Amino acid sequence: MSHPPSIRLGVNVDHVATIRNARGGDRPDVVRIALAAIAAGADGITAHLREDRRHIRDSDMARLKAGIAKPLNFEMAATTEMQGIALATKPHAVCLVPERREELTTEGGLDAAGQYNALAPFIAKLNDAGIRVSLFIAADPRQIEAAAKLRAPVIEIHTGGWCDAVVEDDKEKADAEWRRIVEGAALAKSAGLEVHAGHGLDYATAETIAALPEIVELNIGYFMMGEALLVGVAETVRTMRAAMDRGRATLKMRTA
Repeated sequence: MSHPPSIRLGVNVDHVATIRNARGGDRPDVVRIALAAIAAGADGITAHLREDRRHIRDSDMARLKAGIAKPLNFEMAATTEMQGIALATKPHAVCLVPERREELTTEGGLDAAGQYNALAPFIAKLNDAGIRVSLFIAADPRQIEAAAKLRAPVIEIHTGGWCDAVVEDDKEKADAEWRRIVEGAALAKSAGLEVHAGHGLDYATAETIAALPEIVELNIGYFMMGEALLVGVAETVRTMRAAMDRGRATLKMRTA
């Protein structure tokens, strides 16, 4: 039996910008942190340019695209303004996420099914520009099926509900959320979608989810930047990479 593909780690640098913006100026530098993460084993860099610019700035996106040799994953809302910036920046990928000004962080998945008519031409324009489009959605069959019909080649499963339940030690909720993720990943793969996952992941949950054969990339930010304050960026990336590799190794043993 063939082995599953290796799993990639995308490091989100949003909260480097959060710390920088607390005092203004240019430090800490998101590009410098991104380069340190890549040197330690990150496969790509993710950054979310929010409409309110609360952390990442327009100039950050341009500097990241110019300054790193690994793929840049540009998270953004599906707005005309953001589409224009993405088309000018030409990142490797765009991940479309829902956005509310009042939220502390992205609270749920994009409603790909409910916004189908608006998203179809929006995604088509990005596809035509050679930018890979990912939809950040819940592991819900209706949303996964809509993503496939929208010709978005990638989905990123929102893992926040599962991760929160694990941290809160709510076993019943955690088990239910995990089943949704497992079933959703399998459905997405069968629909021809590349499957990523992210939101709320730490070392333990990243190791667990890395054992799902359908998932080929994890995007992790807030937890890693918090850990980096204690042990540094390089050590955090190496530890996360090792956790993911342990999870993948259990899968490879099962499929050997």
